Amino acid sequence: MIEFSAPLMVPADPERNISDLLADRAKKTPNKPLFGIPDGNDGWRDKTAREFEAEVIALAKGFVAAGVHPGDKVGFLARTTYEWTLVDFALFYAGAIMVPVYETSSPSQVQWILSDSGATALMVETAEHDARFSEVRNELPLIDAYWRMDQGALDTLVAQGAEIDDEEIQRRRKLARADDIATIIYTSGSTGRPKGCVLTHSNFVDLVQNSGTSLNEIVTQSDASTVLFITTAHVFARFMSIFYIHWAVKTGHEPNTKNLVNTLGSFKPTVLLAVPRVFEKVYNAAAQKTEAEGKGAIFRRAAKIGIEHARREQEGEKIGPLLALQFALYNKLVFSKLRERMGGKVTYAVSGSAPLGPHLGYFFRGLGIKILEGYGLTETTAPATVNVTERIKVGTVGPPLPGVSIRIADDGEVQVKGINVFREYWRNPEATEDAFDGDWFRTGDIGALDDDGYLAITGRKKEIIVTAGGKNVAPTVLEDPIRSNPIVGQVVVVGDQKPFISALITLDPEMLPAWLATHGESSELTLEQAAINPTVRGEVQRQIDEANSRVSRAESVREFVILPTEWTEATGHLTPKMSIKRAEIVRDFADEIEKIYSAPRDVTTGIPIGG
Repeated sequence: MIEFSAPLMVPADPERNISDLLADRAKKTPNKPLFGIPDGNDGWRDKTAREFEAEVIALAKGFVAAGVHPGDKVGFLARTTYEWTLVDFALFYAGAIMVPVYETSSPSQVQWILSDSGATALMVETAEHDARFSEVRNELPLIDAYWRMDQGALDTLVAQGAEIDDEEIQRRRKLARADDIATIIYTSGSTGRPKGCVLTHSNFVDLVQNSGTSLNEIVTQSDASTVLFITTAHVFARFMSIFYIHWAVKTGHEPNTKNLVNTLGSFKPTVLLAVPRVFEKVYNAAAQKTEAEGKGAIFRRAAKIGIEHARREQEGEKIGPLLALQFALYNKLVFSKLRERMGGKVTYAVSGSAPLGPHLGYFFRGLGIKILEGYGLTETTAPATVNVTERIKVGTVGPPLPGVSIRIADDGEVQVKGINVFREYWRNPEATEDAFDGDWFRTGDIGALDDDGYLAITGRKKEIIVTAGGKNVAPTVLEDPIRSNPIVGQVVVVGDQKPFISALITLDPEMLPAWLATHGESSELTLEQAAINPTVRGEVQRQIDEANSRVSRAESVREFVILPTEWTEATGHLTPKMSIKRAEIVRDFADEIEKIYSAPRDVTTGIPIGG
């Protein structure tokens, strides 16, 4: 087996818990702004470390007064706002254990997470969240306390806790030791029923303290700031929200991604946390906007020059005078405007949860934004590896973080050991046993380590397709480049035990109208009409040809079908972090898959002849 380990930089302390990170920050820099709070139209009001801790303590008193005991499980269903982190730390200070629930979870998912975890209390944010809980409330007899934020729950709790002594909160917040449960976060369910991952205080504390040494250039900027818009119920954003407090990175929040551009413009962050789909959207929106303005050729040329400039810069290759001149020109004409739309100050971004792809990695580096692609799962408290600022390798997810070891098993599986690995699956010893090989967590991902210990992820073990001819195909190698096209929404490659590889494709309803208008077609086409439109199919075929050029013929996509629908979380085909639920898609569209392999197809429409 190939193995790389990164030494621990900050020693573990068995007595420290997550609340200590805020308490230490409030003592060290009480007047340093930790948050920006929306204040009027495009305005922001600073919230200092001292002010935040005071609000946390006041709310923690409210939880105590309401009957929350140390060790109690408290469910929380809300959007990504300042109040989310306030509640999170108030529960830590009260000695409780939060069980976050995705804001988009269905009633049945809410019921499963709350019942399986043994939650005795629940806080929700909106009437919509309340309605979902109401559907299953009779199935949750353990839920005793219930609060709604939009009905003034936080203020009510603070008022109720006014008589609780500060000493009681300090006593409670210090009860948890490093190896005690900090939270139970449920997996997104992309491979079956969600499992509760037991994460300890040390998972967060040790990883927060050590990972900052790898991201030193980001966190030591004097005006380091970020906008958090990924759901904080997900471990990636939850970890980073705690990370930002420890490292004093001022944080703003935007729960509605439709407002993201305006929020970035007013908050002007220096670093972003995002999933690859966000970067795809930024790139595709810019491409479509310039296309609509008749400047598409300029954008495409600028992108090509920027990518080549970034690639040579990373590889240490010579950048000739002509390339340097062209890059300077497009930097002024194109890239500067894109940077301004993102606030003008972003220099770094952290990307995770899915492969980014070299095209986007180099493009954003050419834009002046270095994307640090990382890798991790709920079971690894999110990050296990991340590219370091002083040496980024586009196409990899970086080396192990300090205190983390990575090895590649004989079958290519990536396995992880270290300070970030979860304790167990809650009330599921069988799944826990299956997930470990000794101290090593079996991720289920396939990857490779280079000579510098940088990890590249190439697929999932359970998703490897074996064709009838015996060829092993990793679907993401084809899906990622196909999905990079502006009009493509999602892609699922199929072909297990079939004679060739095919693809199910959905269109992006947001990008499609503008693209149609600039390509001589009616922007009013429905998804059904666009799915059989020759111009649309030609564009998709062109993108598939591009993806096929990167693999052997046996691995290439021979046939595809454009579905007249969307895959969303609401349809049950995407997880809350926008990952595809492959098994559900293959099951729900089994008839469409069968038609691909059982009938000849019209070369113009792609519709099965006679079908």
